[in-house]
Amino acid sequence: MADRQYWVLVSSPDNLEATKARDFTVQGMKSRHRKKAEQMKPGDKLVYYLTGKKMFAATATVTSEYFEGDDLIWTSKNTKSNGEPENYPWRVNIEPELVADVDGWVDAEPVARQMTYAKKWPEKNWTLAFQGNVHNVPEEDYELIHRLLTASITDNT
Repeated sequence: MADRQYWVLVSSPDNLEATKARDFTVQGMKSRHRKKAEQMKPGDKLVYYLTGKKMFAATATVTSEYFEGDDLIWTSKNTKSNGEPENYPWRVNIEPELVADVDGWVDAEPVARQMTYAKKWPEKNWTLAFQGNVHNVPEEDYELIHRLLTASITDNT
């Protein structure tokens, strides 16, 4: 698919668990990322980067156009101006591809140093590449992470 896009979704471990609890059927994005959600199309690929852990944990395939939802599934430390929790309103349906157990998570630091996308940041500040909720990355970065996650899951079975 020539126009497929690849995305890194920055998520807390708790939000990954919320996605897992729904069998990787839906993924939400924060309200300020509507334009990125609008760009997502069926066939696009997602990679899950876990904040705090600095690990890659899963990949999934987008199976729908974006839509709006208001049920509270994912949580953030941020709140809306009215004090309500952020509800990650922009959503896409997904299907799981690779979902690693904790033992299979891949350390992001050595991977980030190999990623085309992360080269814009100084090596010592590689985590800046994963600030924010959603990042469009080149196919080769997705393929690198996918390959490492596949190997890690295989090694841990």
